[in-house]
Amino acid sequence: MAAAGLRADTAFLCGLLLSALRPPSPESSTGPDAEPVSVLVCAHNELENLRRLLPLLLQQDYPAGFELLLIDDRSEDDTYLFVQQLTQYYPHVRLVTVNKTPDGLAPKKYALTLGIKVARYERMVFTDADCIPATNQWLRYMQRGFDKPADVVLGYSAYAEENGFLNKLIRFETFLTGAQYLSFAWRGQPYMGVGRNLGYTRQVFQLTKGFASHIRSLSGDDDLLVQDAVARGARVAVIADPGAHTLSEPAQTWGEWWRQKRRHLSAGRQYWFADRLRIGTFIGVNLLFYSTAIGLLFSRPDWVPLAAVWLVRTVAMMAVYYQLGRRLEDRLPLAWLPVLDAVYFFYYLALGMSLFLYRTLRWK
Repeated sequence: MAAAGLRADTAFLCGLLLSALRPPSPESSTGPDAEPVSVLVCAHNELENLRRLLPLLLQQDYPAGFELLLIDDRSEDDTYLFVQQLTQYYPHVRLVTVNKTPDGLAPKKYALTLGIKVARYERMVFTDADCIPATNQWLRYMQRGFDKPADVVLGYSAYAEENGFLNKLIRFETFLTGAQYLSFAWRGQPYMGVGRNLGYTRQVFQLTKGFASHIRSLSGDDDLLVQDAVARGARVAVIADPGAHTLSEPAQTWGEWWRQKRRHLSAGRQYWFADRLRIGTFIGVNLLFYSTAIGLLFSRPDWVPLAAVWLVRTVAMMAVYYQLGRRLEDRLPLAWLPVLDAVYFFYYLALGMSLFLYRTLRWK
C-alpha cells in the first residue's frame, strides 16, 4: 500500500509541476491597458489595515484609470471617516456603507453585492483589507488577464514571512493550495480562486446571479462564485507573475488560524463532485501514505524498505515544491518541507473531522 501511495502521490505532484512550469503567456508581461477597472475592497473594522492598503492601491500605475470602491461593512471603528477624508482628495475613491445585513444572509457576500451594483466599470478586481499588492503594477497584470481573453482572472496571494513554526505552516498550506488551483486552471479545469486576488466581469456576476446559489453560506464569495461562473461557460485566465501577487498578514495564533480554515473549508461541501474528487484524491493519497507508513513502522521489524519508500517520496516532493516555489517566487526552507508536509495533512484531517462533527460557524 505504501508503494501504491507513493506512486500515486508522486504522479499527482509531478502533474502539478508540469502545469506550474508552463511558461507565462506574452499577455502577462505586455499588452494594452486601455480599459478602466473597478477595484473593490470589503472591510469590517479594518481601519489599521486600510491605512496601509489604500495608499498602495492609490499608487497603482494604471494609465486607463480606475476607481477604488471601499465597502464599509458595518464597521464600528473610524473606517467611514478615514475613507471620507480620502474621497475629498481622490475623486476616484468611493465609499459604500452597509449598516445592516438582512437575517440569514452572509455579511460579506451581501456587502460585496451592494458594492458591485454601484461599480462603474465592467471589469472588477477584488482584494481584502488585510492584503497589500506586491508591486505598483499589480492592477496592470490583473487587468491584462481579461485580455487573454477571459471573464474571470485568478491571481496568487501569499502570506508574509514571520518567525515561528505556525507561520511556516500557514505559508506552506497557502502555497500548496495555490499550486493546486492555479495548476488545474492552467490545465483548463478551474475550480476556485481567492478573494484576496481575484477579478471578474459584471457580466459574470449577472450570469451567476451573484452569490444567489450560496448567499447563506459564510464562505465561498470567491471559490463558489468561480465554480458557478465556469459551469455557465465563463473563460478563466491565470496571472501568476510575481508582480501580480498580493501579500497577506497571517494568523498569529493556532486558534485564529483554525477558525479561519474551518470557515474556508466549509465551502467545500458545495463544490462540484468532480472538483471534490480531484482535491480528495490528493489529500487521500497523502493520508494513505502517512497512515500506511506509521502502521508499517510499528508492525514490521524490517525498516529498510519503509525508509527507502519514505526517502524516494520525500526527495520527489521536495523537488516538486522547490520548482513550484521558483515559479511563484514563494519559497520555503527546503529542510522544513518534510515536516510541514506531514503536519499539514494530519492538520487537514483534523479540520475535516471538526467540520463534520461541529458545523456551526461565525463571521466576524
